[in-house]
Amino acid sequence: MAKLYSECPQKQNNLNPKEETIDFLLNYSKALSVIHCNNLKFEALQN
Repeated sequence: MAKLYSECPQKQNNLNPKEETIDFLLNYSKALSVIHCNNLKFEALQN
């Protein structure tokens, strides 16, 4: 068991997201609105 945790994980440097994935995340973040009221947070998706 100790050997599993002592090994270094392989790095993945070849992560290339699709353009449509990037567009989806950007559009989602533009439409997301967080409202702070006292100690509460409300998330609203405006579309």
